Amino acid sequence: MSTANDVLPRLMTLAAERFGKRSSELRPADDLFDALGIDSVEAMSLVTALEERFGIEIPDYEVQDVRTFEELATVIARRV
Repeated sequence: MSTANDVLPRLMTLAAERFGKRSSELRPADDLFDALGIDSVEAMSLVTALEERFGIEIPDYEVQDVRTFEELATVIARRV
């Protein structure tokens, strides 16, 4: 069973690569929309990429209120 701390580095690296940011500039408590400069459509594409990377499915209702990387890592960790 993974924890959010296990998932977080891979999540932030993937997000940084996908949206042309440096992962070293991202912090777990950052608002992912602001930190990545993305909108809700791009956020859903990130979720799809994360589903593929981790081999999981994340229902939309589980991420609808997610704003930070650490919140998203918690959702992923529950399914890994």
